[in-house]
Amino acid sequence: MFRFNADVTPTDCEPGVTRKILCYSDELMMCEITFKKGSKGNFHHHEHLQITYVAEGSFEFTIGGETKVVKKGDSVYMPSNVEHGVTALEDGKLVDVFNPMRQDFLK
Repeated sequence: MFRFNADVTPTDCEPGVTRKILCYSDELMMCEITFKKGSKGNFHHHEHLQITYVAEGSFEFTIGGETKVVKKGDSVYMPSNVEHGVTALEDGKLVDVFNPMRQDFLK
């Protein structure tokens, strides 16, 4: 029921990017992703619905071929199987929410 951020060990993703898996169930998963300036979340797609909240920093997101800059307080939606990627314009943090949960993140 409770997951304390200080108790979660980050895992490496792409260079300059780490992920913390926070709370999850079979239907939902929330992760905190930390980026160094200039690092990228490489283009990919997945079956999961995804909503991302910008907790810190600013980012250039491309979703389904459309590119926009988002900053602290903004949010974005990635539909199922739509290609997306992100570049950190400064150090920052994203909070990703997935439906259903990302089983592949637990391996």
